[in-house]
Amino acid sequence: MKKYRSPVAWQRAHQLAIVTFKAADAAYHPRSRALLDQVRRAAISIEANIVEGYALSTPLQFRRHLRIALGSAAETECLIETASELGYLPDQTISRMRRLLDETLATLFGLVRKRSHPAPCSQLPAP
Repeated sequence: MKKYRSPVAWQRAHQLAIVTFKAADAAYHPRSRALLDQVRRAAISIEANIVEGYALSTPLQFRRHLRIALGSAAETECLIETASELGYLPDQTISRMRRLLDETLATLFGLVRKRSHPAPCSQLPAP
């Protein structure tokens, strides 16, 4: 089942989730709690939906979950912008999160356009 780790979209989304969680933990403050909790949920939702769609192994379900992941990515982008404008996270962290988010979005859009179903496991590289 670890084949879901092969798609670049999941790899980028996972990196984004890890960076987001670490940044939110490091920047904890009662004022920022609600916003940083929401950005955590949105970021983890991106990778979770890629995995769920991949695991369902049907073109329709995979495409549906990729679109949900795109929605979560858009939400993450909005929340990162808000956190940046409020000064809740350091500029360097915001830049890294934006770069990972851009890479995640590019790979998700590519997946939605090129193939709307997971490749057979035999066609994916080993993790």
